[in-house]
Amino acid sequence: MAPRPYYSERGDRIDGLAPVTVSRYRGFTRANHWVTALALIVLALSGLALFDPALYFLTGLFGGGQTTRWLHPIVGVVLFFSFLLMFVQLWRLNMPRPEDTTWVTKFGDVVKGNEDALPELGKYNPGQKFVFWAMTGLIVVLIVTGVLIWQQVVGHWVSVPVRRVAVLVHAISAVLILLVFILHVYAAIWTRGTLRAMTRGTVTGGWAWRHHRKWLREVASRDNKGPAE
Repeated sequence: MAPRPYYSERGDRIDGLAPVTVSRYRGFTRANHWVTALALIVLALSGLALFDPALYFLTGLFGGGQTTRWLHPIVGVVLFFSFLLMFVQLWRLNMPRPEDTTWVTKFGDVVKGNEDALPELGKYNPGQKFVFWAMTGLIVVLIVTGVLIWQQVVGHWVSVPVRRVAVLVHAISAVLILLVFILHVYAAIWTRGTLRAMTRGTVTGGWAWRHHRKWLREVASRDNKGPAE
């Protein structure tokens, strides 16, 4: 039996030679990602509408205040389970690796785009791993506090003081996850060629060699040995 991949998933493969393209995300993973992203956007807009009267006009995007009020928690549940699917698929590849420490200490070279000074990386760099684990923790906090303040579900089982604390923690976590989401989108746009991975499912061989060389090496090595048993 072939050894379990360390830096890649079994679906990752090199698709062509002229020019070289590398499969990075399966169709299911991409669909899962976009459902999660859409749910997060809907939650951000509806949450802002409910957060402050000055932003109440945003409820017009969802058909009014009443619709927004019942839609927000339901989409929150969708976000939780959608991200859970992503977590099951990707958690192993987002675990810390020895080279991550070196990458962080050379973050100045990351900003400058000086890739030659950086260590070779697997499928995800430490910045991507930070986004993944930050999202994981914040979504757990949001679903727990969201349920605590969801009166139609918990009724009078939760005391008023607990609910007040839950509202505060929920609001803070929502702001933090929105900032992480913005960081994620900015990084995807800033690093040219990254968005293609989540739209087409593939990246160019040059992009893979420049940004995730260990991942590319492992995929190429596995392809040369034939399909895994």
